[in-house]
Amino acid sequence: MSRDRSIWSKSGVSAAALAALCACSSLAARPAPYVLQPGHIDLERGPDGNTVILDTAQGLVVIDTGRSADHSALIVKQANWVRKPVIALVNTHWHLDHTTGNRDLLALWPKARLVATGAVSGALDGFLKRSREQSDAALADPKLPKAERARIERANAAMDDQAALVPAQPVTRDGPLKIGARRFDLHVANAAATEADLWLTVPDEQLAVVGDLVVAPVPFFDTGCEEGWKAALAAISAAKWKVLIPGHGAPMNRTQFGRWRTAFGAWLDCAHSQAAVKDCTDGWMKAAQGFYTDAEAPSVRLLSDYYVQQILRAPADKRMTYCRKA
Repeated sequence: MSRDRSIWSKSGVSAAALAALCACSSLAARPAPYVLQPGHIDLERGPDGNTVILDTAQGLVVIDTGRSADHSALIVKQANWVRKPVIALVNTHWHLDHTTGNRDLLALWPKARLVATGAVSGALDGFLKRSREQSDAALADPKLPKAERARIERANAAMDDQAALVPAQPVTRDGPLKIGARRFDLHVANAAATEADLWLTVPDEQLAVVGDLVVAPVPFFDTGCEEGWKAALAAISAAKWKVLIPGHGAPMNRTQFGRWRTAFGAWLDCAHSQAAVKDCTDGWMKAAQGFYTDAEAPSVRLLSDYYVQQILRAPADKRMTYCRKA
């Protein structure tokens, strides 16, 4: 099941999303040191990942850009509100619910720097190529609903505009990075949620932004590798931070992250046992209580069932597809 088709064929955010924009200092008083623009999970329209917007004297650093036009528009609205340009885009990974907005923002701020690993190049030749083939087949259906057609065409345009996805100088190893006189510590997690994930800490905010290495409702295993993912979580645990922003879901403190990490390990252990799929999902639902809403519960159950049965219990050659360095 590709998250860019089938049950993941969603894209928008609610009209109330701007009201939910979480500024981590008072927006009324001054530009926030960082702003969390929440994403969403909706199995009918497709997800938008969380976006974090960091303020610098020279402009804004945007970490992950979402999928839908509505999500991108909120990023632009924030930039207009503080009257600063976007000077850098940081992609934690290449999934389209975190990168489609790149194209919109680079059209407005073409000098913005793109910071990402090189894993997207492999994805364009593999996972995203297959997704594009499925999308083209769907577009050939004259009965395809107009809204769905628009979402697919937006995703296709993002894949076609490789300059907005592929960094000129890919990040290949851990190290500090200064953007707009602000320091970021970059960390590369090989063969984790994707072939190479980028997570970062912001020392002056004691903040960690980790993309889909942590997904509060349920881990997304479409392109995941278990051992690399476990190693990445261990590295995140060892880093210095007080607040963690996951790829989807609400911010976590260290205690909450520890609980999520424990639930992640137990879920994998169950998937590789003789337990029924339902039992593994029941275990996740219980251990992850508080990380998903009542409204999200049916989707969380559906996804957990799918990942356990179709991916985590798949033959090793299929499961290991992404267990390699980018």
